[in-house]
Amino acid sequence: MSTTEAPAPAPEEAAPLPVRRPPARKRLVPYWLLLPGILWLVVFFAAPLVYQASTSLQTGSLEDGFKVTWHFATYWDAFGTYWPQFVRSVLYAATATVLCLLLGYPLAYLIAFKAGRWRNLVMILVIAPFFTSFLIRTLAWKTILADGGAVVGLLNSLHVLDVTSWLGLTEGRRVLATPLAVVCGLTYNFLPFMVLPLYTSLERIDPRLHEAAGDLYARPATTFRRVTFPLSMPGVVAGTLLTFIPAAGDYINAELLGSTDQKMIGNVIQSQFLRVLDYPTAAALSFILMAAILAMVTVYIRKSGTEDLV
Repeated sequence: MSTTEAPAPAPEEAAPLPVRRPPARKRLVPYWLLLPGILWLVVFFAAPLVYQASTSLQTGSLEDGFKVTWHFATYWDAFGTYWPQFVRSVLYAATATVLCLLLGYPLAYLIAFKAGRWRNLVMILVIAPFFTSFLIRTLAWKTILADGGAVVGLLNSLHVLDVTSWLGLTEGRRVLATPLAVVCGLTYNFLPFMVLPLYTSLERIDPRLHEAAGDLYARPATTFRRVTFPLSMPGVVAGTLLTFIPAAGDYINAELLGSTDQKMIGNVIQSQFLRVLDYPTAAALSFILMAAILAMVTVYIRKSGTEDLV
């Protein structure tokens, strides 16, 4: 006689635990924390931007008043008149950015890997110019590059100014009121904006990667090209953006170190706002400059492929 065992009862499935949603008051906490920053941006960025856009579409005069007439031709007229200053601003800012990268990268590399116990002191020396007014620093360059100064005398004795004059960077035996003076001022004033992101990016590189490259018989130049520089690209991109964007809109250096032939678009905007009092043209130039920089920055970030930046 065969007996069959009864099948064991299936275990009961555990009931899912109820999901407890935080109370509405707690869910709103992040938005309350964001509220001060949002209000700040609305009051001091969005609202002035809207007002500036409205100003660029106005017509009239200071005596009769300005009215919004949706005069889009102001943009075309402004760009058609002042496009040389736009091109000059981009060239000066790009040149200063490249010089800042060439000067700042070795300095940041030295601080990150070679400075040792002197690292904090060198960092203080890099940041020290920020404790002095931007205007005073630029005025100091007028003394440094004065016609009878030691710098110009040395450059003349070495016949450097003959070469720069042939290249169109200087005029005769003087440096002030030339493109070279404006680019030197831009490079000096914005160099810390290049060094600090580069140092931050280089400091994050594990030194053992350099040792591993050496164990694989890589030369120092190869290690730099294949390991150090690619890993520091977020710092390179951040530094170039922090240098190029303010340099393109700067007007202090061109005003103090240049002449009428070196005026940048920032000088034109400042003059239209405060001297000519042509507010629509000044507002249109500001928007054109902002749109051009935004387009160049977008393309640059996409081409550089640095996801860590965003």
